[in-house]
Amino acid sequence: REPLRESGGGSVRAGGSLTLSCDASEYVSCMTWFRQAPRKERDGVASIDWRGITYYTDSVKARFTISRNNANNVVSLQINNLQPEDTAMYYCAAPTICTDDQWPKSWYLSSTFKYWGQGTQVTVAS
Repeated sequence: REPLRESGGGSVRAGGSLTLSCDASEYVSCMTWFRQAPRKERDGVASIDWRGITYYTDSVKARFTISRNNANNVVSLQINNLQPEDTAMYYCAAPTICTDDQWPKSWYLSSTFKYWGQGTQVTVAS
């Protein structure tokens, strides 16, 4: 199966909520959710490390919540008050290694990550 597999996307109205899930084949220390809109670059939006410390971009921190369940290797992204600008493919990604001194300055960089899921589509109508 896929090393990382996303699920939970869908089409919703503005103001609605979704919870995305990333199912990993095995334990991963760190994971980041990225998104890519049709005409924009891929951006990291939220991350969580092995201690449960979370990171968010300023643009989403008020509405997005990342969490992890180490028992089943699932990392979730809860998105509240969805807006049309949230429309994108959402990907989860895992690095080869993460350390507490490097992760705070690299969790949002695509080059940090070796493993990517196939993505799950989120579409928000006005």
